[in-house]
Amino acid sequence: MDETNKRKTIRSEDEKKKIINHLNRIKGQITGIEKMVNNDIYCNDILIQVVAVEKSMKSLANSILQTHLYKCVAEDLEKGNLEVIDELISLFKRFNN
Repeated sequence: MDETNKRKTIRSEDEKKKIINHLNRIKGQITGIEKMVNNDIYCNDILIQVVAVEKSMKSLANSILQTHLYKCVAEDLEKGNLEVIDELISLFKRFNN
């Protein structure tokens, strides 16, 4: 996050726990890939695991995005903050690159 951006999202302990659990699974997958490389595992098998990590990251991003839309964006729009639309456009451009 940009240091100049002081906005925060207050998450419940349950939300934090779900995100942290997901991140820990991704860390485990990456550690597994590292072990595969160190053990000279066949490239195809490593690539399959890399794709699994990509899918896990996309799943996490989609989950956070959904919460962002329903919580943060909805609150901003209710307050009349239309700048959030520009923020979303920028975010979606990043998702598509």
